Amino acid sequence: MKTRKSLKKRFKITKSGKVLRRPSGQDHFRAKKSGKKIRELRKLVPLSKPLAKKIKKLLNH
Repeated sequence: MKTRKSLKKRFKITKSGKVLRRPSGQDHFRAKKSGKKIRELRKLVPLSKPLAKKIKKLLNH
């Protein structure tokens, strides 16, 4: 199976095998969010294990 290029751009797989994604809510409507919230949104967040398994399969990992 080919690697899904759209998923490759959206997810990162760590050395230990965790799948990380970008948090939602950072593209617009940022004026109403506090600075703390905006800083927290910069960090990548891990996916749940069942979802991570599906993503890894589509990325051929």
